[in-house]
Amino acid sequence: MERIAKVFKKRTTPALIGFTVAGDPDRKTCIRIARALIGAGTDILELGVPFSDPVADGPVIQRAGERALAAGTTPDTVFAIVRELRSQSEVPIVLLTYFNTVYRRGIETFYRDAAGAGVDGILIADMPVEESAEVLKAARKNWIAPIFLVTRTTSDERLAKIAKKGRGFLYLVSVLGVTGVRTGIPQEAFDLIRRTKAITDLPVALGFGISTPEQVRACAENGADGVIVGSAIVDIIERTCKNPDLMEPALAGFVSLLKQAAAVPHPP
Repeated sequence: MERIAKVFKKRTTPALIGFTVAGDPDRKTCIRIARALIGAGTDILELGVPFSDPVADGPVIQRAGERALAAGTTPDTVFAIVRELRSQSEVPIVLLTYFNTVYRRGIETFYRDAAGAGVDGILIADMPVEESAEVLKAARKNWIAPIFLVTRTTSDERLAKIAKKGRGFLYLVSVLGVTGVRTGIPQEAFDLIRRTKAITDLPVALGFGISTPEQVRACAENGADGVIVGSAIVDIIERTCKNPDLMEPALAGFVSLLKQAAAVPHPP
């Protein structure tokens, strides 16, 4: 949790949060992918825990999850990947998972194992804040930031409740629907940034559909503390994963462009 706080402390430009699915296309290649993302300047690494029914994900990330599961990826694999990355880097690592995965392992056990591996935050995509008491207890005990989603339809009253229980940052969903590349970011997403900042001092990171340097720059210009890019990264992986020597420079080049675009100071 402290590593996340350090990323956002006294920043004048948004943090870049890069997403990939753990174990895609296999454990060894996934570690190479993560290293490439970190080496190119990713400020926070978000790893998706592959799941058979990822209701928040679009086709690109769904296929990545299928590849990871076909390669035999389990939560144990995910924790092993985190341990290896943590031995080489202090970049914060956040897991995006679904409640069934956590519940089947046991909530306390999942969080204990995650902390032992070096995980800094966990977002359970299908867990509403109203049903989070047991998870929050395990998160606090293991010093892991509980991260929550906020959507454009979230009321101010509920947003305040989420902000009170969340730690690390709030994940703002820019679109109505699942993850995936979009041609633009709706104005309502930028309105959500401003509405959330009026309610909480927690950093706010905008995700879902952000895929180009131009979109990253727009997020920066509209006050996002973090920008989350997932499907566009996973698409590069899908197209190049059979040739890691080509994949790594492609990922590094893309992340470098995003970092340059994010270098816009927060609006006054």
